[in-house]
Amino acid sequence: MKTLIILHGWQSSKEKWQKVKENIESDEIEVIVPDLPGFKPETQLKEPWSLDDYVDWLKDFSQTKEKFFLMGHSFGGRVAIKFALRYPEKLYGLILVSAAGIKKKNSPISKIIPFFKKFSFLPAYDFFRKLFYRYILRKTDYLEASGMLKETIKNILKEDLTPFLKEIKVPVLILWGEKDKITPLRDALLMKKEIKFSQLEILSDIGHAPHLQAPQLLSQKIKTFLY
Repeated sequence: MKTLIILHGWQSSKEKWQKVKENIESDEIEVIVPDLPGFKPETQLKEPWSLDDYVDWLKDFSQTKEKFFLMGHSFGGRVAIKFALRYPEKLYGLILVSAAGIKKKNSPISKIIPFFKKFSFLPAYDFFRKLFYRYILRKTDYLEASGMLKETIKNILKEDLTPFLKEIKVPVLILWGEKDKITPLRDALLMKKEIKFSQLEILSDIGHAPHLQAPQLLSQKIKTFLY
């Protein structure tokens, strides 16, 4: 029996992948969707984690599986990429769905943040700060993080996996929403260019959450790769 491990995105959970799991799972394919640590009360972090901590966690989690397929969405894709770099012998193949990992260059508008913080004493500062991060910088992961996750996301966003993509040695399927505004399509094109054994499929009229917008279509693309 083949095994597929699915890693969900930041502040997400295994429940949001239930439809995809049901569509793929069969007598020939086992689908495992764990809750990544930090996003539920029962998995709260006791200290800030790095990307390496998540990779180590996945190594321990998957130790009973000699070899498997690994899929990562968004933040889960970032973990999956680094796992594939470190433990290629554990993988039959890698599936990246709207994956993170490519560090964005600071836009000119981000340079006004230090100036913006000078007005933190104003009563409406928090309201306008949220608007600025969500709609101007589009950095909602940082905005919605709190406690240990705030430091964790800072640790993770510092790391750029772009220089290492060419070192991936397993077959890779890249699935990307055409209208993804969180991890834009140019990231998918860069991954396709840098990863030697990769194929890219663009999902028309789909955004950052194909598992919610088109679970059957996504599942079919994944099953084709598994077989």
